[in-house]
Amino acid sequence: MFEALGEKLDGVLRRVRGHTRLTEKNIDEALREVRLALLEADVNFRVVKDFIERIRTHALGQDVLASLSPGQQLIKIVNAELVALLGGEQTELNLSARPPVVILLVGLNGSGKTTTAGKLARYLTRERKRTPYLIPADTFRPAAIDQLTILAQELGVPVYPTPNDGSAPDPIVVAQAGIAEAQKRGCDVAVVDTAGRLQVDDELMADLERMKTALQPHQTLLVADAMTGQEAVNVAQGFHQRLSIDGIILTKIEGDARGGAALSLRSVTGAPILFAGIGEKLDALEPFHPDRIASRILGMGDVLSLVEKAEKVYDQQQAEVLEKKLRKNQFTLEDFQEQMRMVRQMGSITDLVGLLPGAKKMLKGADMEGAEKEFKHIEAIISSMTKEERRKPELLNGSRRKRIAKGSGTSVVAVNRFLKQYLEAKKMMRRLSGAGGGKKMKKRLSLPAWGH
Repeated sequence: MFEALGEKLDGVLRRVRGHTRLTEKNIDEALREVRLALLEADVNFRVVKDFIERIRTHALGQDVLASLSPGQQLIKIVNAELVALLGGEQTELNLSARPPVVILLVGLNGSGKTTTAGKLARYLTRERKRTPYLIPADTFRPAAIDQLTILAQELGVPVYPTPNDGSAPDPIVVAQAGIAEAQKRGCDVAVVDTAGRLQVDDELMADLERMKTALQPHQTLLVADAMTGQEAVNVAQGFHQRLSIDGIILTKIEGDARGGAALSLRSVTGAPILFAGIGEKLDALEPFHPDRIASRILGMGDVLSLVEKAEKVYDQQQAEVLEKKLRKNQFTLEDFQEQMRMVRQMGSITDLVGLLPGAKKMLKGADMEGAEKEFKHIEAIISSMTKEERRKPELLNGSRRKRIAKGSGTSVVAVNRFLKQYLEAKKMMRRLSGAGGGKKMKKRLSLPAWGH
């Protein structure tokens, strides 16, 4: 989402790094370009004005002007102000109230509330070890009730059986009954999905106010679509004025949004961004870390997020098993396939590259789409082998390679190239496992080993 903004800011700050000393003139020139970059990213103009003024005040301080590396000092200031703009420290979802903690999801039609309710239930179950109960209170849209019921079944979490016979029951009555059922079942979080509405529709917003008064939710969360840019800010303001929202879940940040919503929402509403939706799948919801987002915008990468992704798919026991196989030179194509599967679980190559410091800059212009295709070709090649062939690649003679090429939709040349790469990777990992002992190897295996 922040790629275009990041490239523009990088260009500005790269020129600043070239100055041997900073003056009021070159600071103003740089900040003028930063201002334009932020406005082009659809950041609220008042937010931009305050942001630039804060940077200018700090940049003209004696500590910066007298510094031996004033360019680096300015980058440090921009980074700190970006973090502050995005909310400062990460804010976690508050679940400290007496159960069931009631979470009311509100927002526009099409912002992704129902899908987000499912994602939130998964997060609560997997990451916070909670027992959520889903309540479909969007009684105006029968499809929303069906959708949330299907998501609940997929997740294996309970859902309130909201009538879906066209009678359109009162959503407040449905929500109250759902919360009572959650308490009866011993569920500690009740997630209430509501009907979408425009913040300028006084009648519908009044209905939502009545619902909030009746339910007294512990958390009222706005689901905002990042793709709407500046409009997301207007939406957030409207909902906050009427409902006093406690937090924001920003959806669709993996799309072509320019970043203005994320950079404006906290300043305009005062409510923290708690989560970011990064895709359509149920696991595509991440806690929002202002410092990590700022780091990505400035091209510094996000190693912590990369490590967290690796830890979710790769545990210590698996690492130890793999280490033993490498030491005994028993790393087979089955193991290679498993490693690839784990890397795929971490995200696309493009996303992973974006988390590595400086990688996007180094690989600018590289064919990342081609790399994704190559991954798929390799997976197809391995899948076209028999179990015995994957365990004993030495069996792969000419006729077998032709069969594999045909089965994978590739060529014999592609099969030969992959097998050569596999043998080279195997040799390299064998050397790594022998050099520096087990402790060093375990550190290397904190990320999928074949990628090193």
